[in-house]
Amino acid sequence: MTSVSIIDNSANFSGNSRSLLKKRTLLFRYLAEINLIFGIWYLQWRITHSINFDALWISIPLLVAEIYSYFGGVMFVIGLWRPLVRQIKSLDQMTPSIPRSDWPTVDVFITCYNEPPEIVEETAKAALAMDYPPTKLRVYVLDDGNSADMRAMTERLCIEDLQSSQLQQEAERIDAEHCCLLERLKQLENLTPNTQAAEEWLQASEGNEFASEFVKSLRQFILWLPPQHQSMAERLVTERKALEEAIRKKELELVELARFRYIARPKPAGVPHHAKAGNLNYAIFSGETSGEFILTLDADHIPKPQFIKRVLPYFYTYNLFTGKYDHNQIAFVQTRQDFYNIPSGDPFGHRANLFYGPLQQGKDGMNAAFYTGTNALLRREALISVGLQYFADEFAKDEKRLNEFQLIGGVSSNSITEDMNTAMRLHGAGWKSIYHHELLAEGLAPDDLSSTLKQRLRWAQGTIQVLLRENPLTKPGLSFWQRLHYFKTMYSYFSGFATLVFISCPIIYFFTDIIPVKTYGPDFAIHFFPAFIINRLTFLAATWGIPAGEVWRSEQYAIALFPLLIQAVWSVFTGQKLNFQVTPKQRQSGIYIRLVWPQIVVFILTVLGILWSLYRFAIGHLNYPEVHLLNGAWAIYNLLLLSAIIRASVWQPPKEA
Repeated sequence: MTSVSIIDNSANFSGNSRSLLKKRTLLFRYLAEINLIFGIWYLQWRITHSINFDALWISIPLLVAEIYSYFGGVMFVIGLWRPLVRQIKSLDQMTPSIPRSDWPTVDVFITCYNEPPEIVEETAKAALAMDYPPTKLRVYVLDDGNSADMRAMTERLCIEDLQSSQLQQEAERIDAEHCCLLERLKQLENLTPNTQAAEEWLQASEGNEFASEFVKSLRQFILWLPPQHQSMAERLVTERKALEEAIRKKELELVELARFRYIARPKPAGVPHHAKAGNLNYAIFSGETSGEFILTLDADHIPKPQFIKRVLPYFYTYNLFTGKYDHNQIAFVQTRQDFYNIPSGDPFGHRANLFYGPLQQGKDGMNAAFYTGTNALLRREALISVGLQYFADEFAKDEKRLNEFQLIGGVSSNSITEDMNTAMRLHGAGWKSIYHHELLAEGLAPDDLSSTLKQRLRWAQGTIQVLLRENPLTKPGLSFWQRLHYFKTMYSYFSGFATLVFISCPIIYFFTDIIPVKTYGPDFAIHFFPAFIINRLTFLAATWGIPAGEVWRSEQYAIALFPLLIQAVWSVFTGQKLNFQVTPKQRQSGIYIRLVWPQIVVFILTVLGILWSLYRFAIGHLNYPEVHLLNGAWAIYNLLLLSAIIRASVWQPPKEA
């Protein structure tokens, strides 16, 4: 399945780039302001008029959960206050143009560990086929598993690439230029023995005044050409050295045509290896790579031909005073992420157009776009400068870490979510970021629940890890808005506790008739329903343009993953050892009911509670039926939210005919 980019690449605007506010932003702002006002009005009523003091054990947790959710909503609204839509001309369409000879070198890092070579090969072929000068593009397989099969695949594909018509043409061009330089060197060597004789003839020909003056003037003119010399002999020596250096460069250029390469770092026992971050950092600092920019791709993410040309222009700013393009302070450009293997209905909730859309665009509007580990182009200078600074800080604390120099500089090794932490460090050092909302690479999504939950758990644990180790609220260098965006993401991973309270309240009421709110009468209705309705309208405005089914699936998983989020918080705060787990790229067959037993228990208890209320109503023993009706609606909503992950646990791919 091939996705179609939603960006109009036509250059129908002046200049090389422009940024616009996302459509309907003003509508969202109006609704958001009303939403926050109604929300605080509701909370004020809850705190002062509705607490059930006879059941504080459930009343207080519910109130705390509502306050937590409100402040999460406040940060959500602020985060979407200035969403940017960027448009840019491709590298070869910029005005004034950048000569192809001045285009920067780009290294493509394909990170892998235990993936099948066939998957990596597809990614590598697409990377080699990108529309970019072949002499300025290098593709590296960073094999952290040191697989013999992966190495063999790389060697085979490298030979195939060298035999391609594109590289054959480059080889012929370089060879022709090399032969031309050799011929010039031969001619220069033929001149050398005659240099002294020419000098003597010039001295002896003073009788022929006209010829002598002409030759002297010609000689002086040659000596005046930069670099200047005292004699023709010195000039010839300089020219010879320059030609020999040019020949050496051409020979090296011919060798460098092998642009597909394999790197497997040494992994001695007893030394921290820092997983994906260490793999990337070794490639950066080992001396085997040198590109000015680095494109990071996961093993399964297949780039489109125009990737580099569409993203590189962000890193340049035209200087009107010098008439040239200058490098700016952009450290990285993150692009959209999507998948080509998502089953119908997206049972595992992988579509992320809310994050790779309004959320990233909102972050971009405040210079806080996140780096997400793949489909991003990074400036090597930024990674190295920031990485060295953090390594120096680590070395000052513990000199034994010198052995890890090649592993902890550049990409952050301080968390198992190295990508977000790296972005935060770059922002803290004054570098800037861009989110480019165009689909330029597609990957494989986990297509079983076990792999999906491993991935989500790693994200949650790593994000909370960063909060404890490099709290954005106190981190030097970040702006207020950057602090807010990073903290908002970390704050959201504590929502599992609030969710547990929300889904427990109806169950408790069904079986005990204990309510956390003192009244569910008109006073409750006049405060709750306006706040609830305007909240939904605000969310609708924020997600405008995203399919309703995808938004609903995202909401289902945000609630249904509450046990995983609680597990993540518990594991980090109790100091459990966290290991980087590579997300499997192939389906892990099986039924995964055991992985969602907490959700199943809640689901069953909710259903039993509804049935118990109906039974009591049927026999005439139900007190306050209107309260049971309200809790019944709440409970059904919870069932709908939990049903997605329960169905995913038993989902099987359709059988091929």
